[in-house]
Amino acid sequence: MSAAPVQGSIRRRLLVQLLGGAMLLAVALFIIVQSLARQLAQDSQDNILTAAASAMLDTVAMQDGALQVDLPYAAFSMLSSLGNERVFYAVHAPSGLVTGYQDLVPIAGTGTRFDTRAFRGEDMRLITATRMLALEQGPLPVTVTLAQTRDGLSRTVDQIVAMAAALGTGFFLSVAVLAGLAARTSIGPILRLTESVERRGPQDLRPVTAPVPAEMAPLVGALNTFMDRLKISLQRSEEFIADAAHRVRTPLATVRTQAEITLRRVEKEENRASVREMIRAIDESSRAAGQLLDHAMVTFRTDHLEPETIDLGALCEDTVERLRPMADLRDIDLRVTLCARPTTSGDRILVQSALRNVLDNAIKYSQPESEVDVTLRARSGMAALEVRDRGIGFPAGGPEGLTGRFVRGANVEGVVGSGLGLTIAEEVARAHGGHLSAQNNEEGPGACVTLCFPSA
Repeated sequence: MSAAPVQGSIRRRLLVQLLGGAMLLAVALFIIVQSLARQLAQDSQDNILTAAASAMLDTVAMQDGALQVDLPYAAFSMLSSLGNERVFYAVHAPSGLVTGYQDLVPIAGTGTRFDTRAFRGEDMRLITATRMLALEQGPLPVTVTLAQTRDGLSRTVDQIVAMAAALGTGFFLSVAVLAGLAARTSIGPILRLTESVERRGPQDLRPVTAPVPAEMAPLVGALNTFMDRLKISLQRSEEFIADAAHRVRTPLATVRTQAEITLRRVEKEENRASVREMIRAIDESSRAAGQLLDHAMVTFRTDHLEPETIDLGALCEDTVERLRPMADLRDIDLRVTLCARPTTSGDRILVQSALRNVLDNAIKYSQPESEVDVTLRARSGMAALEVRDRGIGFPAGGPEGLTGRFVRGANVEGVVGSGLGLTIAEEVARAHGGHLSAQNNEEGPGACVTLCFPSA
C-alpha cells in the first residue's frame, strides 16, 4: 500500500509558530525592560542632580560685595548615592567663574538644562541651573553647573539588563515547554483517531462515533461517508463475483453437454474432430472463467478474511470427495492420508479453494491410471497439506516463477489450463501467514506441492 505524500508536519508547524511568537515576545520584553531601566536610571540621576544643584544655589550669597558659595555637604552626599561617582561643579556669575572647575562650561539655554557629553575624557551627565539673586543693585543671575560620571548608573543598568535577559530567556524556555505540550495536546485527537481506525479489522466499516474536536468533525464525517460507500461497493463486488460464477459456468456446462451428445451422433471423422476441438475450447473457456472468478474471489476475501477454526482433516476429505468424479474419469485414484489432524485459523472457503486448485492441477497433469496422494502432517507449529502426483512434473528449470499469474510450464502444451492454480494457492497461503512450496519427486515422475498453514 503506497503512503500518502507527506508535506510538512502539523506539530512542527505549530511548534515553529508558537516558538517564533515566544521569541518575538521575549525580544520585545527584553528591549522594553532595557529601555525602561535606562530611562528610570536616567530620571533618577537627573532628579539627584537637580536636587544637588538647587542645594548649591541656596548657599550662594553676596558678602562684602563678592559672591560667596558655601558648598553643602548634603548635595555631594546625594551625588555619591549612586556609587563611587566623581562630581565636578562650577558656579558662574555674569562676571565669570565664581568657584569650581574652569573648563566646565555651562549648558546653553534658559531654565534647568540637562546634557550628556564627554568631559575630561569621560562620559558625563550635566545639569545647569540658574537662579536670580535679589540685590540692592538689582537681580543677579547665578548659574550652577554640575557634572557627574555615569559608572554607577551603567552598572545599575547592566544589572537590570542582565535580569531582563534572564527573564526573557526564562520566559522563552517556559513557553517552549508549554508549546510542546500544546502541540502534543492539539494533535492528540488526530493520533487517537488514527489508532482507532488502525485497530479495526478489515471488515469493520462502522462509522466513527467517538467525540472529536469541532475542527475534526468534517474530516470524520468525510471518513464515515467514505466507509459507507466502500461497504456498499464491497457488497456489490461479492454479489457480482457470485452471480458471475453462476452465470458463466452454467451456460458453458450446458454447451459442453450438448457437444458431448452431438459427438456421439456424428459419424464422419472430420466432423467428430471438429466437435472434439469445440469441446476442448469449451473446457479451456470454462476452466479459465472458473479460475479467473476464483482468483477474483480470493483477491476479495484475502482483504476481508473471516477467520474461523478449520479442521484440516475434514476439509481434505471433503475436497477430495468433491474432485473424485473428475479423477474417476481419468482412472486416477485419489488417496488421503491423515498423519495428524491439526487445525488452523482462517477462511474455510479460501483454504478449500487453495487445496482444490492444487489437487485439480495434480489430476490434470497426472497420467491416466495413476495415483494422487493427499497427506496431512503437523510439523514445527505448521499444518502441511502435501499433494503428490505421478504426472509430468515441473519443467527442467524447476517450479520457480510458476506461481505468477497466467504462467505455465513449457512442458504442459496441449493440456487445458489457465496458469492461475498455483497463483491462487500461494496467495491464500500467504494471506493466512503460511507459504507454498513445490518440487519434483526425487524418486519417479511427478511433483509434490505443499501448502503450509499455522496450526491453531
